[in-house]
Amino acid sequence: MTEVPRIAIVITCFNYEAYVGRAIASVRAQTVSDYELVVVDDGSTDGSWDVIARSGVRACRIANGGQRAACLHGLDQTRAPFVLFLDADDELKPEALATILPQLDGNVAKLQYSLTRIAADGTVLGARYPALPRFRESGALAARVLATGVYQSPPTSGNVFRRDLCDVLRDAGYEPAVDGVILFAAPFLGDVVSLDEDLALYRVHDRNDSGLGRAPEPRVLQRDLDRFLQRMAHLRTIVARHRPGAALVEPRRTFYFQTSSFALAIASGRRPGLGDGLRLVATLASEPARLRGRLAVVALYLATILASRRRAQKLLAYRFGVGRRSLGGLIRAAVFP
Repeated sequence: MTEVPRIAIVITCFNYEAYVGRAIASVRAQTVSDYELVVVDDGSTDGSWDVIARSGVRACRIANGGQRAACLHGLDQTRAPFVLFLDADDELKPEALATILPQLDGNVAKLQYSLTRIAADGTVLGARYPALPRFRESGALAARVLATGVYQSPPTSGNVFRRDLCDVLRDAGYEPAVDGVILFAAPFLGDVVSLDEDLALYRVHDRNDSGLGRAPEPRVLQRDLDRFLQRMAHLRTIVARHRPGAALVEPRRTFYFQTSSFALAIASGRRPGLGDGLRLVATLASEPARLRGRLAVVALYLATILASRRRAQKLLAYRFGVGRRSLGGLIRAAVFP
């Protein structure tokens, strides 16, 4: 039998004719060859399949079922012990796998790295996303998840998962994406390795599921809140299995839930009240992010309590923008038209 590659790259595509060829080319341009590649066309109705077929890589077409189903289909077509799910609108940098592979061993459940944000045409948009520290740990990160439900993690294309960790996706039918519960289950199954290098390109355009770079929409914010509650319920079962007796925070008491609820109120045209502000402030003690960063977020949201509806929504748009944020930028968003 041929030797099993160390990492599988699964590219899933739905109507990304304009980008999928670049994603495939970015994998083929890697400076190492110790990988297997499969492309899954998730029922595209544009010319995506033609682009994929012309590339000559191993590929398959399935009925449209969403990213999670397409990723699991691709996972089942591969054998490598580690898996990278690359979105069809993103790209790996040429040195990505050469940097990643030496960091992987059997005790690593997940590896993460920063991404360079680019526009649809490839223009670099600015600071890396997110700005990750370099570490390898599990215990402290598991404690953070128990206390807050989250930790800083990049979107799909910025992660590598150990194959057995991917099995948690099979029970995550409540969300179509893969950058959900699997991220926060990782420290309960092994080490999380975080690299402070940009190893991929994250394309920001008008079809990003995350909504990054667009004015926040109430529908998307409500959807993300609902998924967070379902994800936390799922995570609770995973924690009970791998860390019996550990207590996971009640989701409505988390900084994530409070800030997201605040954003939803503003985006929906409602004015948050003083009680909402006090609940948000109360979550600061449990949020492990840098004090300066979390205070800035709270200050921004508290400012919306006194602002007009139009100004509050402008502040919210600034909060979710893709550029570098600063105190000066916040003041301009709060004061100037």
